[in-house]
Amino acid sequence: MSEPAPGPWRKPPRKPRPVWIWFVAATGITAALAAYLMSRYPEALYSEGAKIGIVHRLLWLAFLLGSLVLLWRPRPGVALKQAALWMAIGAFVFLAYSFRFEAVALKDRIMAELLPHQGMVEDGAITFSVRVGGHFVVEADVDGILVRFMVDTGASTVVLTPADAERLGFDLSALSFDRVFQTANGTVMGAPVHLGRVAIGPIALENVRATVNGAAMDQSLLGMSFLSRLSGYEVSGDRLTLRP
Repeated sequence: MSEPAPGPWRKPPRKPRPVWIWFVAATGITAALAAYLMSRYPEALYSEGAKIGIVHRLLWLAFLLGSLVLLWRPRPGVALKQAALWMAIGAFVFLAYSFRFEAVALKDRIMAELLPHQGMVEDGAITFSVRVGGHFVVEADVDGILVRFMVDTGASTVVLTPADAERLGFDLSALSFDRVFQTANGTVMGAPVHLGRVAIGPIALENVRATVNGAAMDQSLLGMSFLSRLSGYEVSGDRLTLRP
């Protein structure tokens, strides 16, 4: 059945333009934008990788513009919502990329507060927050094994608890506990050993002198055989900073 002829009060329906016209228009707009940006920022084309990246982004922009036009034709309201959504996503990605270094620093600071023994690395140094009781506890990689130490500048060497020494592979029965040490708890015997590698964050020292304590201890001690080989260490308020 044929449609009735339009009356004088009705305009004949407009024939939609072919889809390819909209894509050509989107491509033209994109090309004009690219030409403008390249004239303003010619340094962006110095490297081959930069040129490829620009072409890739322009193709995506042309595709998005064409898709937006196609959505706009039958449903302008939906097209506006979609455009707003993509603009919001793009703005979020742009802001996240722009503040990526600040976000990493914030993450490191939060982790340093939640896990103070792991510390926060900044400018090649590593900083630790004080623990309850006023002590600083650091986590070190000792020959591939994670060991937590309490920092003790009064200890002449790194002091290992018997339990940590066994974790590191030392046979306690084969050690010579012939060193005498005066501690706050009295006289104790210790066995001298050497640690192949002690790493704390960006700091790594080889062949570190240590002592295995002859009696049980609550925690191993990070003493002067490690600390004295650093370029510096300092306590400022509730922060301990170690510098390689």
